[in-house]
Amino acid sequence: MATNVHKIVLAIGGSSGAIYAKLLMDRLLQIQDQWEKVGVVMSGNAQFNWEYELGNRDFQEYPFDFYDKNDFMAPFASGSARYGTMIVCPCSMGMLGRIASGISSDLSTRAADVILKERRKLILVLRETPYNLIHINNMKTITEAGGIICPATPSFYSKPASIEELSLTVVDRVLDLAGLNLPSYRWGE
Repeated sequence: MATNVHKIVLAIGGSSGAIYAKLLMDRLLQIQDQWEKVGVVMSGNAQFNWEYELGNRDFQEYPFDFYDKNDFMAPFASGSARYGTMIVCPCSMGMLGRIASGISSDLSTRAADVILKERRKLILVLRETPYNLIHINNMKTITEAGGIICPATPSFYSKPASIEELSLTVVDRVLDLAGLNLPSYRWGE
């Protein structure tokens, strides 16, 4: 596998924030030359929230490899498949807690466990707020295990003119953390 071509797992969790997942998949399509495979797993609540928040089921139209939330035969359920990056977007506090506790009760949590044990890149895009001490301790545990906590906190430096542009400030930061190159706002440029 070439070093500049990625195999990515995208877990779409059940918290509010379907727009982040949609824009993340849109951006991945724009930079197809930088990834070999994208495996997607959605929770039941993620599918519901997508339809509720975005008014469609367009996630079914994306040309990625989709896996059932209980499909433990998915390639990224094993470290030997060499998926190098996993993004959980959006990530609920429940999923954060299960990952931090090592509970592999579905494909998303199993894949996160694999990514951490293989010392690969795990990025959790937390959407809920405020945080209680349990959430903060779970974030600490993930960070100490090598994961990256990236709350879905938009920035305003680029003077976004729409909800999509505002949401892209989070998505573009996530893709930067994943090591992908894309044209986006850069401070001081």
